[in-house]
Amino acid sequence: MDRATITDWRLNGVDWTALVLLIIGGLNWGLVGFFNFDLVEALFGEMSVISRIVYVIVGLSALWSIISLATHLHHRTYETPGTVTR
Repeated sequence: MDRATITDWRLNGVDWTALVLLIIGGLNWGLVGFFNFDLVEALFGEMSVISRIVYVIVGLSALWSIISLATHLHHRTYETPGTVTR
């Protein structure tokens, strides 16, 4: 994405929530990869109902972000090369 597109894209509350959950999920996967430590499992128990809910919410956040990004990219219009309008 070029700079004009990034600065024109406004995040709503759901987008911000999804972004925060994706960052938390990414950090958790980093802990799993580097240290074999699953923070969600440590906090809520191995595949407990709460752990599964957390994983589902993070997964839904990823789907939301993919759809949001695809929608944003689909709606932008190019007038001339290097120029982006809404």
